[in-house]
Amino acid sequence: MSKRTLVSLCIIACLTTVPVLAQQGPVEVSNAVEFGSSKALKNLPIDRGNNEKEKKEKNEPKKVDVPDGLPQGAPDPVRQAVTINAAATTSVNNWDGVGVGGGYTPDAAPPDTNGAVGGPVVSGASSQYVQWVNEAYAVYDTATGAVIAGPTLGKQLWSTFPSTSPCRQYNDGDPIVQWDKLNQRWILTQFAVSQGANSGYRQCVAVSQTNDATGVYNLYEFNYGTNFNDYPKVGVGTDGNYYITYNMFKRGRTFNGGWVCAWNGAAMRAGTNPAGLEQCFSTTVASLLPADLDKGYAASVTLRDEWVVNATTNALTFRKLHVDFANSANSTLSAGTNVAVAAYSRACGGGTCIPQPSTSQQLDSLGDRLMYRFAMRQFAGYDALVVTHSVTSGSVTGVRWYEFRTPGSTTPTVFQQGTYQPDSLYRWMSSAAMDKQGNLIVGYSVSSSSVTPDIRFSSRAPGDPLGTLGGETAIAPVTRGSQLPSLARWGDYAAMSVDPADDCTMYFTTEYLKNNGSFNWSTRIGKIKVSGCL
Repeated sequence: MSKRTLVSLCIIACLTTVPVLAQQGPVEVSNAVEFGSSKALKNLPIDRGNNEKEKKEKNEPKKVDVPDGLPQGAPDPVRQAVTINAAATTSVNNWDGVGVGGGYTPDAAPPDTNGAVGGPVVSGASSQYVQWVNEAYAVYDTATGAVIAGPTLGKQLWSTFPSTSPCRQYNDGDPIVQWDKLNQRWILTQFAVSQGANSGYRQCVAVSQTNDATGVYNLYEFNYGTNFNDYPKVGVGTDGNYYITYNMFKRGRTFNGGWVCAWNGAAMRAGTNPAGLEQCFSTTVASLLPADLDKGYAASVTLRDEWVVNATTNALTFRKLHVDFANSANSTLSAGTNVAVAAYSRACGGGTCIPQPSTSQQLDSLGDRLMYRFAMRQFAGYDALVVTHSVTSGSVTGVRWYEFRTPGSTTPTVFQQGTYQPDSLYRWMSSAAMDKQGNLIVGYSVSSSSVTPDIRFSSRAPGDPLGTLGGETAIAPVTRGSQLPSLARWGDYAAMSVDPADDCTMYFTTEYLKNNGSFNWSTRIGKIKVSGCL
């Protein structure tokens, strides 16, 4: 495919938006069933895992099928057809996170690797990186990779709650770490679901009282009753409020819609629990993602309603959430608008097909959903929104990535899109972000029947041909292993974040194995910067 054809396809998609009917319920208003404050995180007990524990597979994110727009194996219309040089990057540093080699022995899989960069600024850079995996978190010095605090079991953060609190009792995972760049606070959250529907499924939330990740947190516990709050994903809005999405399953079995909830950021930073602290809307669709603001500390922000996105057949659906914590009657979730993208088929039909060397065990693609984060950045004259997912491209899987743009509050349109699949390797489990100059970095996992699961990234500069990424660079160590039977789970997500201190340096984290085996995963944290970003 020529570059001209590629651009033409983008232009066609950019002009094609199809409104769809609103299918969401009225706003539901609540507050936390428990709240309080934590001990200082740096004083919580270290837990390095235990080989004697019964190893277990974590709750699998339940899947809600979206029909493919292309037959499996059909040519991908925006598979990158030209080779370009990558935007010059400096792999500044990388180190092992929580897992084997990182001071922790896993007893659950997969790790659901997640993390964010923030904290006090030292010598022009944020000084802390917080990583959280199933079932522990740690704080790292960004200059050296040294551990500042942890590893610590996630539930320890809620150890000041009553003994009957599920957040204190259960360490169920699906963790998310966020850094609030507007207010310089940490947001840590995981669910507590082991108690089941009869006691109510819970979301456990912690917001730091200062910019120091090792300090004291304001704690909250939200109760969703008989709705199992699966696959939570968090975004920080331009309004300083916190947004979370779930796939809800009635008693953990029957899909009960994708929910998007808003938390009153000002109240949570203050440590209060007013009536209406949380406002939730339900939809009939699955796997929503909230927009998450990227910005440098010096950059101004224009207030926007919160964008929420999900994938559907050959389109991404955008909804706008307006929240009013003073009067919930004014809070609205707009009808979804389908923005057409180049046709695609889900990686592995949404399931498991990623091969590895030396084993017949294949890995789960999670090709049924968009990958975290849905990163938003404001430039002069427009907002840019970046998101990725895994698609079938030819006989393997590739990373489909998008940059949407909007001049303000209007529905975003496709500015560029591409599928990165330059060879016969399988690529999946991606995450992307954009720096202040518009450089894009996409991180992902790579595997095949001859290449052991690896961690790589690719980049592009704003002046590169639309829809293209450059050659890739590896982050994981040379010595790696395959995941052996009977464990297909890999992920279920990764994380790319941007240091707001210089608004250039990015951090990518995901999993790998040092040796063949099961329940022996490691994680890697890679520090990357496009050389021209100053």
